[in-house]
Amino acid sequence: MYIHLRLKSRELITNLKTLLEDMALDSRTYRGLSPERPQLYATSASAPSLRSRDSVVVPMEPLPPVNDGGNVKVVVRVRKFIKREIDRGAQCLIKMDPITQQTTLLVPNDTDPANIRSQSRKVYEEKPFTFDKSFWSHDEADPHFSHQEDVYNSFGEEFLDHNFDGYHTCIFAYGQTGSGKSYTMMGTPEQPGLIPRTCEGLFQRIEAEHSANITYNVHVSYFEVYNEHVRDLLVPRTTPPQYLKIRESKADGVYVQNLTDEAVKSYDDVARLMKTGDHNRTTASTKMNDTSSRSHAVFTIMLKQIQHDMTTDETIERCARMRLVDLAGSERAKTTEATGQRLREGGNINQSLSTLGRVIGALSDPRRQRPRHPNDRKKRADVVPYRDSVLTWLLKDSLGGNSKTAMVACIAPSDYDETLSTLRYADQAKRIRTRATVNQDAVSAAERDAKIAEMAETIRALQMSVNAAATRKRDEVDRQSDQLEDYQKQVEKMQRLMEETRQVSECKIRALTCEVEELRPINRQLTEEIESLRRHLNLALGELKNPIVLPPTPLDENIHALLGAEDEKEQREDAVQDEGEDEGYEGVHDLLAAELQATADEFLKDLSLFRKRVADDHVRFGNTIPQRQSRPLGEIVVN
Repeated sequence: MYIHLRLKSRELITNLKTLLEDMALDSRTYRGLSPERPQLYATSASAPSLRSRDSVVVPMEPLPPVNDGGNVKVVVRVRKFIKREIDRGAQCLIKMDPITQQTTLLVPNDTDPANIRSQSRKVYEEKPFTFDKSFWSHDEADPHFSHQEDVYNSFGEEFLDHNFDGYHTCIFAYGQTGSGKSYTMMGTPEQPGLIPRTCEGLFQRIEAEHSANITYNVHVSYFEVYNEHVRDLLVPRTTPPQYLKIRESKADGVYVQNLTDEAVKSYDDVARLMKTGDHNRTTASTKMNDTSSRSHAVFTIMLKQIQHDMTTDETIERCARMRLVDLAGSERAKTTEATGQRLREGGNINQSLSTLGRVIGALSDPRRQRPRHPNDRKKRADVVPYRDSVLTWLLKDSLGGNSKTAMVACIAPSDYDETLSTLRYADQAKRIRTRATVNQDAVSAAERDAKIAEMAETIRALQMSVNAAATRKRDEVDRQSDQLEDYQKQVEKMQRLMEETRQVSECKIRALTCEVEELRPINRQLTEEIESLRRHLNLALGELKNPIVLPPTPLDENIHALLGAEDEKEQREDAVQDEGEDEGYEGVHDLLAAELQATADEFLKDLSLFRKRVADDHVRFGNTIPQRQSRPLGEIVVN
């Protein structure tokens, strides 16, 4: 119960606040209160609150309500026959009444090959539909023929008035491929469509404004939805293409991130941007249309009005968004005979249009039009499938939110099935109810001064924060610079030490190299002497171990026989002296052996001394003497 009372009191306070705001915004409330203040007047223009004051003045009309709800405005337009239809002798199946605005779809005859009833079991019958406006653009000879200017004057001027009043607006063209959507929205240089005429009318009104208290800012953006991807049409094409992301925020709603937003000052600037976007838009030729649009194009105009009242020192700011959408046409693969990339494009187009149909069906449901009770916490089962397609997600606010929306249903005069589908689509869309509100922000002098002071304080705090961060960064940079200098000094010192060490090492290496070069001839000479001594030693040892015995000759035998006879005689004569003679011979042999032993001992002594000197040199010079040259010493030691 307490929750119910709280909700009811909150709703009552909200209604009271809205009523007071309406009274505050209505200038008629202040009439007669201040004699010094002049009466407020306005012209008969469509946007009285922010328009110029002409010489002829009339009393100001009542301001529109803050919450201006209304249904989607739906108009239908039928085009002329094209060459393909004339060649096959097509029949016009559309009849329009300019008085009652009724559009009737007639039953086709059997003469048209595209609508032969015998080929289908479907029952054909007349289908009447009533829309807000029916534009007959089929035969110029008819008195109620509608030109491009008639279409713009019918509801283009009205929606431009809504923009100057501060409302968001959206106009989108729907229909099958080749039904005249692009012609209605963009037109030709000779017959401009809704988008060029709306932009031209916008700047004509701005140029007609003579009040110095009103400032206008206009920005333009242009993008396409191709194969469920968003691409900016105001930037040159790239390979591969650059697609943009879709974001959503509480302040801006659904928007395209990093989309080009060009500021324009005149209609010439807008025409230049439109030409650039049309050149970058994806089109292709199919059997149904030579220049078929293969993407949904969205042209957006942001109008910002700033009015400053010098008497009350109040500033009123109004923002209005105009979305002009040229949808790609629905198509059947059997009819267009598309293949490959064209077939894939057609599938994505039909998918997005099918999602748009489901969104329109959900929004046109009568159950959604009934206001919900505050205590009704039960969720509705039918959720609007905005997110099922990029197109519907971008048009969320335009279809069921804060916007005044119009739909132009473009139909072909000779295709019964496609025309019936488009008319049913449009008939369902006219039951959608939007909740458009004025996007206005009124700021008094005190509030503006408070906001300025608050922003100045915020700027000062941000500057202090930036200065503190800069100081910290500068200190950190100085500290890092000092550390870097220290490191550089240490590195330079180490480099000098390494250079000095390298120079000393090079000097030592050069000295040792010179010494080695000097000792190399001596080593070679010693090696030769060692080799010679080794050979002599081997010969001497061999002679001692194996003495040489010469064989006897015949002369020696005769001499030996004679000597032997004499020796026998002498032996007999000197038998007594044999023992003394034997002792004399033994003394001679002992003397010879002693001399040989002394010679060998002296040689071994010299050899030992040489070995010691060689060993000392080996210890002193290390491995500077090659191993090959030290082998003889090893052999000498072994021997």
